[in-house]
Amino acid sequence: MTSPDRIATIKQIVSEILEIEPAEMTMTSLFKEDHDADSLRAIEILASLEKAFGVTISQDGLARMVNLEGVCQVVDEAAAVKS
Repeated sequence: MTSPDRIATIKQIVSEILEIEPAEMTMTSLFKEDHDADSLRAIEILASLEKAFGVTISQDGLARMVNLEGVCQVVDEAAAVKS
């Protein structure tokens, strides 16, 4: 389960990269379809999350990062591996 602080941090990072207001993003809104994200932005999100949380996210994880819910799950899994 992702902590509220971690969700807020992830949402802030993603919204800055996608250049949208955090309120425009829900846990299930799709980055590509709903927020016009491209593959370059997906890589930027991944790199920013790795830096912010000190984790390594696999290419498999990147493929699952289609919405905020997926990103939170991937970050949680990467953090669990790290500890």
